[in-house]
Amino acid sequence: MSQFDQTATIAFLSETATFGTMAAVETIETHISRIFLAGDRVFKMKRAVKLPYVDFSTPERRLAACRKEVELNSMTAPDLYLGVRCITREADGRLALDGDGELVDAVVEMLRFEQSALLDHMAEAGALTPDLMTRTALMIARFHRQVPVVDTGSGAANLKGVLDINKAGFATSHLFSDTEVWALDAAFRKALVRHGNVLNQRQLAGKVRRCHGDLHLRNICLLGDEPCLFDCIEFNDGIATVDVLYDLAFLLMDLWHRGFPELANLVANRYLDETDNEDGFALLSFLMAIRAAVRAHVTGTQVEEDGDSSGNLRAEARAYFDLAADLLNERPAQLIAIGGLSGSGKTTVAEALAAHVGAAPGARIIESDRIRKAMHGVPPETRLPEKAYRPEVSERVYRDMAQRSSFILAEGGSVVADAVFERQLDRMRIERAAGDRQAPFLGIWLDVAPDVLWHRVDQRRGGPSDATVEILSHQLEKDVGELSWQRLVAARRLDAIISDIMALCV
Repeated sequence: MSQFDQTATIAFLSETATFGTMAAVETIETHISRIFLAGDRVFKMKRAVKLPYVDFSTPERRLAACRKEVELNSMTAPDLYLGVRCITREADGRLALDGDGELVDAVVEMLRFEQSALLDHMAEAGALTPDLMTRTALMIARFHRQVPVVDTGSGAANLKGVLDINKAGFATSHLFSDTEVWALDAAFRKALVRHGNVLNQRQLAGKVRRCHGDLHLRNICLLGDEPCLFDCIEFNDGIATVDVLYDLAFLLMDLWHRGFPELANLVANRYLDETDNEDGFALLSFLMAIRAAVRAHVTGTQVEEDGDSSGNLRAEARAYFDLAADLLNERPAQLIAIGGLSGSGKTTVAEALAAHVGAAPGARIIESDRIRKAMHGVPPETRLPEKAYRPEVSERVYRDMAQRSSFILAEGGSVVADAVFERQLDRMRIERAAGDRQAPFLGIWLDVAPDVLWHRVDQRRGGPSDATVEILSHQLEKDVGELSWQRLVAARRLDAIISDIMALCV
């Protein structure tokens, strides 16, 4: 790694007089940036480094990168990015902001916000909620629809380039032995061959785009109570021109790494509900592994450059490295169907269970209510008329559930299917989807007393289910036929139900 002297610039940006503020200027450092917090403004400087994936070695390169950063991030955070400021050396030798002298450096000027509004700070405070992460997933889906398609020639070749960058990045650090780096790289190359056809098909379908490139919790903030993307990759188009699922995988990996598997699974499922990306669901564990490896070598580079007296960065780099290796381990696909009458808690159980089934980020949830709403072109929360629940419509819904499950199993992904499954035909159909793919199947029927079901349905507000007490009454009058599925008492603690189901999977 090459580094060029910026001592004078750092001192200049650290002075309160530079920005006319009384409060001390705070500084945050990353592996390629220094961030100066001054009053209600943030000034972001590119570190004068030359790495395998970024070249900020000259003032002109840093200025160009600053301008591109503002241009790209204005798509998602226009109110946050205020412009670019040049740092010049004047005739008397002093540095100035936007002076007439020689260009020395450049900074991006941004509006300052509370650090507590960053999603990584919210994660540390235990403040991430399913509602917030659902809105985040939908925001990312909208962003990916807007960004331009880029023809890279081959989806597999595109990711091979990322693996090459990772390998070069590990070479800048001494934290990992040559043997373990070689083994990890070999495992990545083997997985790339296994997934190559799907990656290539996705590229041909326009799913390789000029994305954010650095989509983790620290680069998402709350602005006006809405999640907002910022700080995208501006310095290397190749790094940011990727499969949209590889872009999403950084957030999934970050959540998984921090101990929020249920939220990672939720984000993946809500994103797939909104986009045409189910063909890549089985890629996610592989893509998350690549993201973990990126964090491992980037953190290792930080240690080499700045040292690590506490040992925290070394431990973090090792944790990411080990996570990458673990995510590359193949897990067998399986299908778990959750059935029961309205109010039995099927969706609650399915969402709590899915993160623990199959490879990271867990199972794809195939939910009858969401499929029915999508068939009618309405959001999940929109109530449908009675005709949307006629037998022929429900037949289409259950047939679609089986087909989707079969497709995902064939690709190597796991499924949790969530529906009433009151007809034996529908139960047999979902079982057959697993049998046709030679995947393990587990059918769960949630038993709840009628009075509890009545109360739950009557009190339900929001969500994709349209069930009413009248609909429940009709369900209770019907005979569900012979039940070969495992019956579980569901009027008890959720963690106990999940534990029982996982025990049945062994």
